[in-house]
Amino acid sequence: MNNYAIIGYIGSGLVATALMMSSIIKLRLISLSGAVCFVIYGMLIRAYPVAMLNTLIILIHLYHLHDAFTAKEYFKLLAIQPQSEYLKFFLDFYAAEIKKFLPNFSYQPVDTHWRYLILRDMVPAGLFIAEPCGNDALLIKIDFVIPGYRDFKVGEFLFTEKSALFKEKGIRKIYSEPGTPKHEGYLQRMGFLPDNSQPRERLYNLRLV
Repeated sequence: MNNYAIIGYIGSGLVATALMMSSIIKLRLISLSGAVCFVIYGMLIRAYPVAMLNTLIILIHLYHLHDAFTAKEYFKLLAIQPQSEYLKFFLDFYAAEIKKFLPNFSYQPVDTHWRYLILRDMVPAGLFIAEPCGNDALLIKIDFVIPGYRDFKVGEFLFTEKSALFKEKGIRKIYSEPGTPKHEGYLQRMGFLPDNSQPRERLYNLRLV
């Protein structure tokens, strides 16, 4: 196998990997990398149509990535009732996806729990349910984002932009139990830290200051 073929195989692998991404941003970034490889490959073997096509693909990805990173998006928290029919439908529809991150989650329609749909450009992109613990803390029961919107913007909106909402209600600490390693990585990215002082095993804590 010559060095030129290796570049082509790398490009093919990147394009195939991109198709498995649930995040549109990741899909475009990885696919963009694959297209760059194919441009280099096409030029090296003098397959100019391959290079031209992938140059066009690069420009298309750059255009959409620019839009994605610069567009002003609208986020909104929408409170929902414990017996909401839409909530039941949402949980049933995404049950398999939820299990990938929170395998132990089971919905309980408790009146005192906080329940919000997270709207992103009017699309119900996420669900947040939390249980009050004492006077100044919340325990997250579920913080879930649907496929296609997992670029951390929903989490940043919830735990950074809307931190004032929690503070207004007297919340100073937010706890979460990590579900799977992916969910644990998400918590760490959002600023949660391990809290060994709590009785629950491997509890994570975000302090609002």
